[in-house]
Amino acid sequence: MYNLAINYEQIERIAGILGSNIKNQTIDPFVNPDYYPPVGTDFEALTMYFLTMVSIDHRLSRPNKPYGAEINGRKYHGADLLYKLGMRMFESNPRFFTASHLSRITEAEVEKWLAPKGVAKPADLKMRTLLLRDIGRKLAVLFDGNAYNIVEYSKGYLRNKGAGFIELLKSFIAYQDPIEKKPFLLAKFLERRRVLQIIDGWNKEVPVDNHLTRLAIRWGLIDMDRGLLEKIAYNSPFTEREDILLRYYVRIAFRLVSQKAGIDPFVLDDFLWSFGRTTCRREDPLCMQGKICPLMRYCRAFSNRLFMVGEHNYYETWYY
Repeated sequence: MYNLAINYEQIERIAGILGSNIKNQTIDPFVNPDYYPPVGTDFEALTMYFLTMVSIDHRLSRPNKPYGAEINGRKYHGADLLYKLGMRMFESNPRFFTASHLSRITEAEVEKWLAPKGVAKPADLKMRTLLLRDIGRKLAVLFDGNAYNIVEYSKGYLRNKGAGFIELLKSFIAYQDPIEKKPFLLAKFLERRRVLQIIDGWNKEVPVDNHLTRLAIRWGLIDMDRGLLEKIAYNSPFTEREDILLRYYVRIAFRLVSQKAGIDPFVLDDFLWSFGRTTCRREDPLCMQGKICPLMRYCRAFSNRLFMVGEHNYYETWYY
């Protein structure tokens, strides 16, 4: 097994820069009608929509098989396309997002929904169907078929002796990632929409996926064996255990960044997601094009190109 360690000095440096760059950032309320139900949607329907969508929001694109489409003259890809199609369904058939329907949904239905005419099929439709059925069946048995009961039963706690929101979500196969990417993404959505009023904010974590892992490695927030770095650089497949270990250290690193910078982990996640898509991109990051990045001065990858890696190779997962 490879060795990993937190680089506390680098965390201090990066946190200092991010603190000044993020504090005045506009916080996304997740009300864009292209992707999310409108303001005024009742809490039960809103919770059900987000619970369903986040459950299948993982690894939509694969190498040489992007998930994207043009709809009404606008291009969508990845999660943007998923949620665009989610809202199409929500508006045309709200009963689609009910426990009774999901419990018996078929793979053909999922394909028709997520791969309409002109849209290539996302990877792993069979697994996404299984996850949706599991949501429907577990909701019926454990939460009286009402997704909002998960929020109610949690009493606003993320962790509370097994009865917190994050802990209750572990009932569902889709939300059983040990690093809890989907659970914390769902918590972020519901908090912003004022459905979930979080009492124990100290238990918040950044939802760690492949994009955030890439940033943590490039910035030098974690130290690793050269062998592990080369494994990423050469696109060698990771095992599940290696993926979990890597993302566990990344989660710790970003928790420390949020604490040092005085930034809510969910707000930090907003910045990281946007920054990873627009600036420190998987391919052609702006600094490699001679453009300015606010982190250039302290970024490990900018000064040492060995760390300018893409993403670790781990696609066969529904965790993120």
